[in-house]
Amino acid sequence: MIFLFAVLSVLLCSTHSYPIEGLFEKNNDYSGNTVEDDDFSVSTLIEKANVNVGKNLSEPLVMFGDIAVPTGFQNADPCTARGCLWRKSSDGNVYVPFRISNQFSQRERETIIQGLESFAQSTCIRFTPQRRQRDFVDIQSLSGCFSFVGRRGGGQVVSLSRQGCVFRSIIQHELLHALGFNHEQTRSDRDEHVRILLENVIPGMEHNFRKIETINLGTPYDYNSVMHYGRFAFSRNREPTIVPIPDPNVAIGRAEQMSPTDILRVNRLYQCNSTAFRRDRQPAQRNQFLQLMQMGDPGNVNVYL
Repeated sequence: MIFLFAVLSVLLCSTHSYPIEGLFEKNNDYSGNTVEDDDFSVSTLIEKANVNVGKNLSEPLVMFGDIAVPTGFQNADPCTARGCLWRKSSDGNVYVPFRISNQFSQRERETIIQGLESFAQSTCIRFTPQRRQRDFVDIQSLSGCFSFVGRRGGGQVVSLSRQGCVFRSIIQHELLHALGFNHEQTRSDRDEHVRILLENVIPGMEHNFRKIETINLGTPYDYNSVMHYGRFAFSRNREPTIVPIPDPNVAIGRAEQMSPTDILRVNRLYQCNSTAFRRDRQPAQRNQFLQLMQMGDPGNVNVYL
């Protein structure tokens, strides 16, 4: 009798558990609806990694989430309005010199290099080890994830903190800043595509949702851009801060790498042509590149120049 009662109890509990499990599964498919859904969005990763940004006075001033700005230029015009593009070579490619700090482990350096190389797969951007060039991207592990927007001159810092920033999505995100791009939800036409709920934003963080006069390059608003914040970015109460319109259930800020529209914008901004972004790097050259980078001697690398 006791055994029969136990069996009936198990069956009864199992019967009642199905609707709960079904509801949970349905909630997971309900795109962009919970805070947990956005745990690995670019903006959430950056927000977590940047908790200590601003505490070190020797580092650049960082505003708008992860954008480094020179002192006195907090309200500067969009990068492209003042001329900040990296120069194009006569072969149609744009060579952007870089240097990677020896703060990073070998695995982290390889992840960063893969992020740098990903631009050559579909654009005319070629990140090349810095030799004697005056202007270059200086990749360091500082207090968070941040970058200046566009070419600033000299060695400009792109910070990829070892504590939370060395992911492909963040690497591409910060490099797109360095190439001249802002966040997607700051677009001049963003109010036609998203609603910003400032009442849910952490007090003092409202500047992360500014709107600027962008040129947009004739491309559509892109919810899938690696430059788009997640739904709960800088939320003070676990309620959404960005809601897509007209369909509030559209997933936003979930990109794990550059979207096709991100790539299109790079090619349009830098006027890339189809022959410029062919994959011209041979495996042997890449291996040589990695070996020299690991030895901390990028100065002798000339296979891409």
